[in-house]
Order: sequence, then C-alpha cells, then structure tokens
Amino acid sequence: MSDDTADFDLDAYLRRIGWEGPRHPDVTTLRGVQQAHVRSIPFENLDPLAGRAPSLKRADLMAKLVHSRRGGYCFEHNALLRDALRALGFAVREIAGRVVVGADDITSRPRTHMLLEVRVPGDEQPYLADAGFGSPGALLESVPLVADTEFRSGTRRNRLLLRPDWGPLPLWTLQAYEKEQWTDQYAFTLDTVVEKDYEVANWYVGTHPRSPFTGTAYVQRTTAEGHLLLSGSLLSETAADGTVTERELTDEQEARRVLDELFGITAPDDVTLLP
Repeated sequence: MSDDTADFDLDAYLRRIGWEGPRHPDVTTLRGVQQAHVRSIPFENLDPLAGRAPSLKRADLMAKLVHSRRGGYCFEHNALLRDALRALGFAVREIAGRVVVGADDITSRPRTHMLLEVRVPGDEQPYLADAGFGSPGALLESVPLVADTEFRSGTRRNRLLLRPDWGPLPLWTLQAYEKEQWTDQYAFTLDTVVEKDYEVANWYVGTHPRSPFTGTAYVQRTTAEGHLLLSGSLLSETAADGTVTERELTDEQEARRVLDELFGITAPDDVTLLP
C-alpha cells in the first residue's frame, strides 16, 4: 500500500482518540497512540451485518471511524492506525495473521487478520502494532517483536511465541493469559502483504455467508474500567478484576440504545442488530 499520507488528517485522528501527548516517532508515542485508539474507537461489524464489505479507502475510513460515531473491524482499524503512524514518522509494513482462538490446528483458519510491523527511527527493534483485534486478549499497546517475554498493560498479559521451523518463514503466535492459562489468539509470519491481499480478505470476511461477521452483531469496546461485548443479543461486561456480568437484550430498540450509550455507536438504519 502507498506510504503517501499527504491527505491524511492527523489532527482529526488524534482528536478522535483523545491523544494530547507528544508526536515524536518514538516508542512512548507508538504505545500511547495505539492504546488511545483501542480505548476510543469501538470494534464492530455492522456493515457486514447489513450485507456489505466495508470500504478501506482512506477518505471512507476517516469519514466512518474518525468523523462519525462508528467503529470497524481489523482491516479498518489497522489501516487507519497505519496511516496515523506513518504521518507521525514511523515506518510501517503490513502483515497478515490467522485468528486461532479456539482452533485445534493453526492451518484450519485463513489469513484474515491485519497486523502492522512498525519501525521506530533509530531503533533496530521491530514492534508489533494491532488496534483491530477487539477482544480482551488483544494487545492494548504495541510490543517489541520478541519471543518468550511477557508484556503487561493494565490488567492484560500477552506474550509472543516463535516457531522457527514451522515452514519457509518462522511462525509467530500471540497469546493472552486468560482464566489461569495462556491461550493462542492469532498466528502470523512476517512476509509482506499488499493491498490486493487485504482487498480479497476484507471481501471474504465482510460478505461470505460462513464468515462470523455476516450473521451476528459483534461489537466490542475497551474502556479504562474493563471490556464490553455485544454478541448477538448477549451483552457482556468484564470488569477490571475479571468479573463478568451478562444480560440478554430484548428488542431492537434496546440494542440500538445500548450501542449508543455504552459503545458510542450510532447504528445505520439498514442494520438489524438482533437475530
């Protein structure tokens, strides 16, 4: 994808995520911007639920995620974060991963998750950035691409594993510490992905009848107090201490009110939220 960010409105993006810190391309800014993004822009699949693949054009991403009360899924979030980091002076390369939560075999899942490898000027260490995974097992901040090291941010605990003999390229796996054990989140290699690769994956995830995002509302928001998830009609709230409370939403009007009040989302008129 093009490195040109001349038409990217960095000021509007930083206002959207509430970032008032420095704009220097250093590790502090990298970590802070990703965390501010994750806490400010929700994860949601309302466009696929309405039968359309989200646009990944820069102007459309800005209109939807920055200037409207909407969120998006991984391709949208990380394309937006990519442009912001480049505008701040970081070198960013797109990569792709396989979501393997609950999978018995890594190869049973396609590469449908967008990730970013980030280089900080003057620092030889590459970093993994990802603002588009959405779940409590996701990275809250960018982390160094280093294996077998635990990373903590708030109540979240993550680590990266490396299998150098997996194939032609070494395989990295992100894990999260959940329910007293380490669980796989996604796996990836560091080969470069081009725009057409994401275009195909986005179309599949956004329109295929077997995609998890085309049949059920799936909305998430990370807050300072914990994590919110709407999956179909089930609303789950996870507190910072891990306590989970759940309730079923009863009708479409209530679902739209919950999206508005808890997630900061104005749902499109052509979306049916409840199954």
